Parts: sequence; C-alpha cells; structure tokens
Amino acid sequence: MDGAAYTQPLWVPGLSIGVGTHNVVFVATQHDSLYAFDADTSPCVTYWKANLLDTLHGGTSGERPVVWTDVGYCYGDIYPEAGVTGTPVIDPLTNTIYLVSASEIPGASSGNCSLPPGSYYHRLHAVDITTGNEQPNAPVTIAAQVAGTGDGSSGGMVTFSSQLHHQRSGLALSNGVVYVAFAAHEDATPYHGWLLGYNAASVKQQLSVFNTTPNGIRGSDGGIWGGGGAPAVDGFGDVYVSTGNGVFDQGSGMSLDNDYGDSVLRLNPVAGNTPNGANLALAGWFTPYDESALEQNDTDLGSGAPIVLPDQTSGLAPHLLVQLGKEGVIYLIDRDNMGQFQPSNNNQIVQYFGATGGFWGTPAFWQNNLYFAGAGDVLKQFSFDPTTGQFPCTPQPCSPSPASQSNQVYGFPDVSPSVSSQGPSNGIVWAIDAGLYGYTSPNAGTTNCYQVPVPAACTGPAILHAYNAANLATEYWNSTQAASNRDRAGNAVKFVPPTIANGKVYVSTRTEVDVYGLLPN
Repeated sequence: MDGAAYTQPLWVPGLSIGVGTHNVVFVATQHDSLYAFDADTSPCVTYWKANLLDTLHGGTSGERPVVWTDVGYCYGDIYPEAGVTGTPVIDPLTNTIYLVSASEIPGASSGNCSLPPGSYYHRLHAVDITTGNEQPNAPVTIAAQVAGTGDGSSGGMVTFSSQLHHQRSGLALSNGVVYVAFAAHEDATPYHGWLLGYNAASVKQQLSVFNTTPNGIRGSDGGIWGGGGAPAVDGFGDVYVSTGNGVFDQGSGMSLDNDYGDSVLRLNPVAGNTPNGANLALAGWFTPYDESALEQNDTDLGSGAPIVLPDQTSGLAPHLLVQLGKEGVIYLIDRDNMGQFQPSNNNQIVQYFGATGGFWGTPAFWQNNLYFAGAGDVLKQFSFDPTTGQFPCTPQPCSPSPASQSNQVYGFPDVSPSVSSQGPSNGIVWAIDAGLYGYTSPNAGTTNCYQVPVPAACTGPAILHAYNAANLATEYWNSTQAASNRDRAGNAVKFVPPTIANGKVYVSTRTEVDVYGLLPN
C-alpha cells in the first residue's frame, strides 16, 4: 500500500467485481487511499484503488494528506501524514463503504508545529465497493456548529475545526444513519468530542450533531477516541460512546452546563434541538466517581470503546455494557439505568473492578467471556455469569480472577483481540502485539525513540498470536515461530484488531496488509 493502514481490514463475501464473483478485502491508508484487494488470491490482485483527494472524490487542487507537523503537538503520534484513520463501515445492501478522509492545502508557514495557517478538510465519502467511485450525493465536507461557550467566543456558538480535530474512532451505521466521531490530534487544545450523523442514502444531509463539552473552558476537550473502536449501537438504535479527559460539570454541587468529560453516554435519536446539539438526546450516562483525577492525570475513560453485551434473560439487568479505559478498571453498566455520577464510589453501577494496565481499544466478548490485554499486562479471559449478570467473585465487593491468561506480556498499546470459532466451539483468540510500533519499543531504553521518523531500532513487525479461547495459556501459533521470518508481518501500527474470515486472518501494518491461512499439507 502507499501508506500506513490504521484501519481494520473489512471483508465482503461473494462480490460481483472484476471478472466473476470474489471475496474482497477493503483497506484505507493514511495517504488517503482506499484499496479493494482479492481476499484469497495469491499473488495479490488489486481490483481498484481510489485516491480520495482527486476531483472525482471531492478533492481540490493542491490538497494532500495532513502533514504531521501541521496538527497536534508534533509528537508524531501518526506520521508522516494523517489521512484515513477511523475504520470505515460497509452497507452490503447498497454495496457502499463509508469513510472519512483528512487533508490540507498548506499555508505559507506550514510545518512548524504551531497550528500553521492553511485550509483543512474532513470529508465523509460514500464509495461504491464494486468500482471505487463515489455514490450520488457524495462526498460531503464535514462541518458542524452547536450553541455553547466552550470556545470562548462571544457569539455563543461552538464550531467544528478540521485542523483541531481527528477522526480516530471507527464509523458506525445504524437505521440509515452513518455516525462519525471526533477527538483531537495528540490532545492539542482547543477541541471537543463530536458525534455527527449523516443520511446513508445521501451523505450531504447531516441528520444529527452532539458535542460532548459545549460549555467548558479552554475548548473543553472530552474527545471520542475509542482507540480504533467504533460507537456501539443497541437493538433500540441508541448509540453509545465514551469520552476522554475533559470538563465534567454534571455532578452534585456543580453548575449544570452539559459537559461530559470522562463519561459513557447513551444517545437517543430524536427530533429537535438539544443542550448538546440537534437530533441526538442524552438518554443516560455514567461518570466514575474519580473523574477529577482522571481529568488531571490524562487517564482517559474513553481511551477504550464501549461494547454492548447480548441481552440477558436473568441476572441484575437485561441490558449491559462494558467499558475499559486508561485507568485499567472494568465497568459493567446497566444501559437502562447507567448511574450518572456519585462522588464517593461507583456503587450505583452493576460492577466495577481493577483488572489491567491502561487500555486502548475494544475488548472481545464470546460465549460469556471477555478478552483483553492492558498495556504491560498479559491477555486475560474473564468469565461472565449470565445467571447473576456479573463477573463472579465472592464475597462482593471483590475483584474477579481471570479464568485464564496468556504467558506473553503485551506492552503499550495493548491488545484489541478478535475471536473466531465454529459456532460455540473451537474458539481462537487472535491478538496483535504492536509493541514495536514506535516510541514505546523495548529498545526505547537504549535509543532515543522519541523522534520522527522513528529510528529503525524502535520499529518492528506486528506479531500475530493465536490462543485457545478456553485457555489462553495455550498458544497455538504466532508469526515469529517459522524459520527465516516466513510469517513476519509488516511494521506495526497502533490500535488495529485483526480480521478473521473464511479461514484467513488479515492484519493491517505500516506498509501492507498481511494475509494468514493454513499451509497446505
């Protein structure tokens, strides 16, 4: 590929494309390119490649992917360019893939790490997956505005800025609405968390806007990060997002200004204006009792993405949600009564306990088991008891012990695992060790890794692991075991889960998509 892929590969079966019908994998890059690859053929077949910045995809003369020194604090979190970061979403009924590009027309003083002048764009694209062409009424340049004082403007309006915001989370599609979430580049203020909804049939029509912190000081923060995960949607069409460090003022004794930093939010599609925007109303929320410490220490609750558990027929609550973040605490929340804020503890929710190092990403849930690895920790399996509706331990309150764990320790940026199985049997947990992605490489103690480009000693391949889902101590295979680097992947990127389909595993890297499968006998 022509750039790093921070997007999870998306797989579509039986697509009429090229000559015949094929399984196809779609991957987008930070160079603002979108690829359609044959999912099975070796050597690789590329059916089409779309340049999301050309005129056919809404681009203008002089546009290019965003240079890393033109946004953020110049940490090089994403370098050397930022294009497509959030994983797209596909509607198989219309053969449309939705994704967001980032681009700029640089100003005269571009590249000096001080938010230089220029023109910056985010566009929501709706691309035909059979041709790579834009669908009618696409793309749309993203813009938004809500009433509020968070930007310190006298006009009482908070306006979306493409230069200050980053589309980190994956996209979600629900009931004909494409949801797009935003946070910041490297926490560079001022910024907000935004969730925007667009008509899937005509993305030029914006249907809803929600700003997480419209009235706080210094921009208010409260980004929707999710570490590569996406907003979750329940069976009723309500959307769940979690926010990072930012202003929170909805607790007892606080001025109620509708700012929700470090919170899990349940958003209900409605008609009309709301205190945080339009057509998305806050139907419930949870904020940890130590939110002030989370804010001060940059220990974002929203570094991880929420997951909605299957509906329960017994236990304490039928509708549950799990959230993990940088604090390393598992929160089990009743979606119908999320608990809001309690200043002394979190006893208003179903369960919470410390279980891991900081977490960035999305856990996996399979057959009443939760799987994840925090930074500096092993991959763990926690068993959920559907009879009681909790992760079991006695007496309460207590911290459950893992049902199993791996022998491998995962450094930052931890693991967002995926599970494959044959129905309820033969589960395999697939996990990518991305510890060699850059600054936190094991070689960082002897080499100055905190520079761009990252020195060769501080970068290395993604490592794919396969574990027995019933006992993580049993590792079936990993991509370092074969002789002569036969299974070696491309260099690692952060926050990307593997995709498993049709007997193959797909892994995004800095230079390529690697495809793994059973060797012939």
